[in-house]
Amino acid sequence: MSMASRTFGRTGIPVSEIGFGAWAIGGTWGEVSEAGAKAALHAAFDAGVDFIDTADVYGDGRSERIIGEVIAERSGERPFVATKLGRRLDPHVADGYTAQAMEGFIDRSLKNLGTDTLDLVQLHCPPTEVYYRPEVFGALDDLVSRGKIRRYGVSVEKVEEGLKAIEYDNIDSVQITYNMFRQRPAELFLPEARRRHKAVIVRVPLASGLLTGKMLPDTDFAPDDHRAFNRDGAAFDKGETFAGVPYDVALEAVEALRLMLPAEAVMAQVALRWILMQEAVTVVIPGAKTPEQASSNAAASGLPVLPEDLMAGVREIYETRIKPHVHDRW
Repeated sequence: MSMASRTFGRTGIPVSEIGFGAWAIGGTWGEVSEAGAKAALHAAFDAGVDFIDTADVYGDGRSERIIGEVIAERSGERPFVATKLGRRLDPHVADGYTAQAMEGFIDRSLKNLGTDTLDLVQLHCPPTEVYYRPEVFGALDDLVSRGKIRRYGVSVEKVEEGLKAIEYDNIDSVQITYNMFRQRPAELFLPEARRRHKAVIVRVPLASGLLTGKMLPDTDFAPDDHRAFNRDGAAFDKGETFAGVPYDVALEAVEALRLMLPAEAVMAQVALRWILMQEAVTVVIPGAKTPEQASSNAAASGLPVLPEDLMAGVREIYETRIKPHVHDRW
């Protein structure tokens, strides 16, 4: 199995085009044992993944700690680890993004990950007002100069936030939701990010598992799984759960997609390869709770270019079934 790499924006650093999204091994995705989480990470690394995305709130630091322990267990070059800060603020408001608060969060992540410097820190879907406060990014510049972080980026909910973020010269990356059910970023954001040499990290690539093709109307989700409690945005932005698409609508769209695929195709891999058809995308970060999932996700890098008729069919399904529910919201 070969893993292709892409350059991480203006940094010049090559990273695997399939990364590992570490939300699920932290929490709110149902039970994942520590041993299982570590096995999934090891499988991803063995498959050529060298980019990990986490956050300080995933399991209240559990995800970061597990990643740090697994990295310590392995020899060879250290992977690129991106984490996030901000969602520990209570209340989560723009005024909370002070230099002191952000440094405190960074110090905690440094300890959790067992490192002296963070590869990448991302503001974790902050209030829109934050993007209009240059002093927030100035504070991050100071942390770079002091060696606590190597670089910084943002994780956004909306295309408009991403477009505003990339106006800041020192922002190296933007993390955004982009998948077969959330196609709006391709209209303006992705071309502009590429023009400005910003790295693009794609999250929710499988629409919270919908695009694996394995979910049914009666699929039972654990009470602590956000797919059970956040479908209407009760805990955080509903766009993070099933990409914001109503569950019944999404299942019908998945069945329409299935009819376009060869019988032997792995839908999740095709969905990941669809994202990688965009040259502006740097790395896709599907989650995995098992070694098998991690290995299968990584294998998507080896798929051939998707045929034009399939690309057109995905677009048609989005336009007719999905777009009215999501396009103008995010």
